[in-house]
Amino acid sequence: MISLILVDPNAALCAAWFQAFEDFPEVSVVNGYFEDLPQFDCMVSAANSFGLMDGGVDLAIIRHFGKDLEKRIQQHIIDHFYGEQPVGTSFLMPVNNPQGQYVAHTPTMRVPRSIVGTDHVYKAMKAMLGAVDVHNRTSEKPDVQSVACPGLGTSIGKMPPKEAARQMALAYRNFVQPITAINWQTAQDRDFEIVYGR
Repeated sequence: MISLILVDPNAALCAAWFQAFEDFPEVSVVNGYFEDLPQFDCMVSAANSFGLMDGGVDLAIIRHFGKDLEKRIQQHIIDHFYGEQPVGTSFLMPVNNPQGQYVAHTPTMRVPRSIVGTDHVYKAMKAMLGAVDVHNRTSEKPDVQSVACPGLGTSIGKMPPKEAARQMALAYRNFVQPITAINWQTAQDRDFEIVYGR
């Protein structure tokens, strides 16, 4: 199981994380900046669908890991997503940095805009966790043991902290405790939970 570090300078979001993730004591919450973390294997980019990384946490990621990362992410989007990476997908891009080995490019929106009233945060969080898991299961060396994740959709996306935390925690729970049988009842229950909460 990966070690999840939720890190953000927004104190209200961190308080919401503490409450939403109270059933998962293995998840760490850090009220601060990812650059100050002593170590992590993968940093999550709360991205847009086109890999334009010139604002918010994406800009901080580029400043930390280097401008070439943006070019490589955009080329991957061109090569693998026909120029537009959908919300609900995520991929890992290697970086050359002693603090972290990968960035998980994970769109929460097509272009910068409000995502209030959507389930984009849930989709992004679940996609990121799945991408890390697939990487570890299919690589010769499962080298992503810790993931640093900022607030998803909470800046330009304007998602309220409590709702973002709820969707992130629900995605995490559904990742670590997946359903074992699929039918219309489980599908409807899952959809209701994502849209409306328990």
